[in-house]
Amino acid sequence: MKPKSIHHILISIGLIFILGLTSCEDFLEVTPKDQVTDNVLFESPENADLFLNHIYSGLQDPFNTSDVEENMTDNSISSSGFTFSRSVYSTSEYNASNPPSYWEQYTNIRNCNLFIERVSESDLPEAWKTQRLAEARFLRAYSYHLLWTHYGGVPIITNVLDRNTQGDEIFRSRNTDAETFSFITDECAAIADDLPVEAEAGRASKGAALTLKGWCELFNASPLKNPSSDKSKWTLAAQTSKMVIDLEAYSLFPDYNTMFFEENNNNQEVIFARQYLGGTELGGSREGLQGPAYAGGTQLSYGGGPNPTQELVDEYLMANGLPISDPASGYDPQNPYLNREKRFYQSIVYDGALWLGFEMVMKQGLGSKNETDLSDSKDAVTRTGYYVRKGMNPKYSISGYNQLNSANFIIFRYAEVLLNYAEAQNEAIGPDESVYDAINQVRHRSELPPLPEGLSQDEMRIIIHRERRVELAFEEKRWYDLIRWKMAETKLNGTLNAMVIEEQNGKWVYTVTPAAGGLRIFYADKNYLYPIPQWAMDQNSKLEQNPNY
Repeated sequence: MKPKSIHHILISIGLIFILGLTSCEDFLEVTPKDQVTDNVLFESPENADLFLNHIYSGLQDPFNTSDVEENMTDNSISSSGFTFSRSVYSTSEYNASNPPSYWEQYTNIRNCNLFIERVSESDLPEAWKTQRLAEARFLRAYSYHLLWTHYGGVPIITNVLDRNTQGDEIFRSRNTDAETFSFITDECAAIADDLPVEAEAGRASKGAALTLKGWCELFNASPLKNPSSDKSKWTLAAQTSKMVIDLEAYSLFPDYNTMFFEENNNNQEVIFARQYLGGTELGGSREGLQGPAYAGGTQLSYGGGPNPTQELVDEYLMANGLPISDPASGYDPQNPYLNREKRFYQSIVYDGALWLGFEMVMKQGLGSKNETDLSDSKDAVTRTGYYVRKGMNPKYSISGYNQLNSANFIIFRYAEVLLNYAEAQNEAIGPDESVYDAINQVRHRSELPPLPEGLSQDEMRIIIHRERRVELAFEEKRWYDLIRWKMAETKLNGTLNAMVIEEQNGKWVYTVTPAAGGLRIFYADKNYLYPIPQWAMDQNSKLEQNPNY
């Protein structure tokens, strides 16, 4: 029998009773004995798939929030002063009592451990078991990678803990940073060949396992965890990303603009994505929480969501491939949106841009509802002079907040692998031909000219950093890059900027100005790691808090 799709299983009535197997409050809870019995849940692949797909549904869910993690970076500012990113994170006013938290990943980890244990003991078909166990181990490794990148070393738990039979043994101390990293990458290496190259949409594949491994190796090779720049770590990261490339299973989707729309879900560039099903409680909500607030005077959404910063806008190249800082680029600061690269027009709504057939007006004094709000007082209106366009499907944007959109959230895609490889290879040996090729593939899609020959390693590094920021903007990647490069202490200290356009002597003047809500404070002695939540510390006395919290 052909396996049910993840979409089908996610909305199954069976999920209702499966939810009883997991506690939302305590990942150390004993498995409830009054729920569905194991011999029913794991008596068939179809039933067991219900549980595994419940674990898939626990992947991060950035579409259903207006306060995306991008707002914790220098890429965007929340349009609301009441969001966590602005009221707590951006000014580093968080601690163990009110932390940004990924510790809840232990709920998914516990579910993975339960699935692995029960399926391993079952009499289910061996071929099915092999693949599904590899999927569960991938999902567990993915959760541990989120914990590792945010906390460093964490307790590695691979069995189902039972307070009644194990007592205090359920409380574990933290494994080291190196042990946690090794666990994640060893798991990915061990399961890669048990996963298909071409997997069912939404399920883990061999490429997904190798991509997660390569990404963690890149993070581990970066300055945060590799201050001595051990070249062997960069080489390892490059080799793993090259393995994904050599699978020849992926290629760049030709249209950057529509790649993120539901009609192009699971296209040839997608390596791993969280699946959504529009028209249900599992649907995506980006169209009501992000993007322009108004068009033609009509309110389009309740949120306005993340507002791109001037710092991000300035990173987009000119159409001739030169940065705006280059005197030969042709950039005019009083006509700043002319002749920019395609990704700018596909990602940013700016003054003069067309949206839903209307010209967007952020200029001051014209009575536009989208006028840049420096007073920080208007609901949902841009604080920077920009809105997000990337991933916004016009057919949903006009209807305001809704859950009709079935566009998936792409977690890993091929362009990122090319950029991962280029960075690691450049740091390992310098800008060889393969580095040029990887970067030029990404640039070619956006009709940018090839990179000039003869670049130094340092020059190529700058280009790679810019390419990552622009290509992956609003895909929840920037925070990780700032952290691993140890750039957060400079990029997230100070005030982020907006563009204000005012009439002066009969002429519109463009002025870069500090944005409302643009203040950023980052303490290098502690903020490269999150604090472990106090509730977790209270629960487990063996945990040690991260430094200076």
